[in-house]
Amino acid sequence: MKEKIKCMACGEESESGLLSGECMECILGLDFKADDIDKKKLNKNLQKILNFFVSDVNAALGKDPAAKSLVEVLTSYPGIKAVLLYRIGHFFWNLGMPFIPRYLSDVAREITGIEIHPGAKIGSDFFIDHGSGVVIGETSEIGDNVTIYAGVVLGGTSNEPVKRHPTIGNNVVIGTGAKLLGPIQIGNNVKVGANSVVINDIPNNSVVVGVPGRVISREGERIKKVDLEHADLPDPLNITLATLDKRLADLEEKLSKLNEK
Repeated sequence: MKEKIKCMACGEESESGLLSGECMECILGLDFKADDIDKKKLNKNLQKILNFFVSDVNAALGKDPAAKSLVEVLTSYPGIKAVLLYRIGHFFWNLGMPFIPRYLSDVAREITGIEIHPGAKIGSDFFIDHGSGVVIGETSEIGDNVTIYAGVVLGGTSNEPVKRHPTIGNNVVIGTGAKLLGPIQIGNNVKVGANSVVINDIPNNSVVVGVPGRVISREGERIKKVDLEHADLPDPLNITLATLDKRLADLEEKLSKLNEK
């Protein structure tokens, strides 16, 4: 019979031969005991991983015209590999086990160049095309049918442990190199242009471009920006000349009246 030892971290007694003096739950960062796991919930979450992954693969096949076969997508698409490891890591993250998911996230980053924090919440039909340089922060929330390209960053703007990353709606496309920063809300059916820097909320059905990002189209209607309509801008030189002409005309009129006297 193994001798029971008291964990130096939580004080619980367990049969362990580990030299660290801590129980397995504390070493792995678990906030639950193995006996507390709800097996039905566990099976449901495992099925959810499979369902999400199938939708992710289908999204890649449907959105990338270069995808020739299922085998090709499964074996040679870095975005698919990174998202699968994220799905698994997120499962463990929800179990209160931070070490394993963070390790899986690091493995995904080393293999693919894509970093997705396991605490992020991502919906179905998620596709990262190409993917190198993509960063998705811990409190990011992403809806269904979202596509992002290489170099996209969903970053935070606070050092406090609060909601600090973007929330993305459904049916969103985020172009190469775009940066979305802070706890902003990006609506449904939004397109974010390449290399845009978005720091404010974006309404549904919008197209965003520029630094900082601004809405150039909403509900299919283009939004005009006055300072881009150069032909309509007032010409300060013409205004000055017109003013001088008017003053000269006034002076000539006064001189004419004086001469008449």
